[in-house]
Amino acid sequence: MVKQIAERLQHLREQRPLVHNITNFVVMNNTANALLALGASPVMVHSPREVKEVVAMSNALLINIGTLSEEWASSMCAAAEYAHRIGRPWILDPVGAGISAFRNEVLQELLRYRPTVIRGNASEIIALSDFALSGGKGVDSTAGSAQASASGHQLQKTSGAQVCISGEVDYVIGEQRSVSIHNGSPMMTKVTGLGCTSSAIIAAFIAQGDDPFLEALAGVSVCSLAGELAARQSSGPGSLQKNLYDTLYNLSEVEISTHLNIKEYVH
Repeated sequence: MVKQIAERLQHLREQRPLVHNITNFVVMNNTANALLALGASPVMVHSPREVKEVVAMSNALLINIGTLSEEWASSMCAAAEYAHRIGRPWILDPVGAGISAFRNEVLQELLRYRPTVIRGNASEIIALSDFALSGGKGVDSTAGSAQASASGHQLQKTSGAQVCISGEVDYVIGEQRSVSIHNGSPMMTKVTGLGCTSSAIIAAFIAQGDDPFLEALAGVSVCSLAGELAARQSSGPGSLQKNLYDTLYNLSEVEISTHLNIKEYVH
């Protein structure tokens, strides 16, 4: 499986997928730079008058509801509906799920359009699974990723999506198997939007469009491993962010084979 992840990264760099990002104000620059460093091409289009055209020309779609507004909700739902209609893979990042009725209503609408992948922290996955207030604190998580495992499995069953849970240990949950990823660094929590960056990287991988579980796993693994390797040469969050881009750009098959620490579970 580690070898397959390295092969997926090489394929991504050769394909240079165009990723349509409808994402939040806080992370636009971060995610665009991460996608470029990885080898993908980002496009950031939010107007409801043009999202369908851009979905049609893109290889994958990311919807991140972090800085939600009524106009952006309209764009997100239009883009997700069209992606579902034409079979374009897309990922939902339910930032802040559970913190307001409006946000939950938008998420319920988006789930109707069958995301290929859902990625969130533990509190977001728990909230998305049952739309009850989950103890979430803004976009941070008050629950560990392992605590969200049952909710993640339930969400996978009801949505049909591959479910990715970010935390000290990352999880990717599919219909028949799950994988835990034991990489990353505590310093990554001191840089805003690295979860959002992971979602964008997953979007670049699901553009390959033939094995959503493996593609979601590759996205989570590459982001977590790159963060870990970048943190080793960083003195703090500022240098980590810079070093993350460099690590994504230079990440090799040898580094993946040597340092990636994953465990597979068959359901």
